Amino acid sequence: MDIQVKVISREINECLWRAEKTLSTAESCTAGLVASSIAAMPGASSYFRGGIVAYVDDLKTQLLGVPTAMLEEKGAVSEDVARAMVEGALEHLHTDYAIAVTGYAGPGGGPEAPVGTIFVAVGRMGDIEVRELTGDDGRAENVARATTTALQMLLDKLKKDFPTPEE
Repeated sequence: MDIQVKVISREINECLWRAEKTLSTAESCTAGLVASSIAAMPGASSYFRGGIVAYVDDLKTQLLGVPTAMLEEKGAVSEDVARAMVEGALEHLHTDYAIAVTGYAGPGGGPEAPVGTIFVAVGRMGDIEVRELTGDDGRAENVARATTTALQMLLDKLKKDFPTPEE
């Protein structure tokens, strides 16, 4: 695990533990790397509920409740689908916070977006942020960038939601 990911994951661990909140993930192109990064921290079992790797569209619908019409209209790699994946994880995994990642890591893109287009969504019910990543640096780097971005987005949200006295 990359040192930056370890540092961010450790800070997430402290924030969630202190706030007594839970976290789950819904991943497509990162195939569980976000969940793995979170679960690698000692004590993660006190806040990490689990994750769903929904690599194909029918699992996004069946397990996360992403509407089929949305997938057909917007495509799996879209802001709307990333947001719906977070909402589905929040609801179906009974969690306070969720992270979702969907995109084209490579080597190929799709009809709605080129390779390297990845949407990362992070949030809690009623407060979800989505960020689009672009640029193709190769599959491994695209996945690593999406994972680091997802974790940093969550950490930023947690620090905003639960500021420490010195912040």
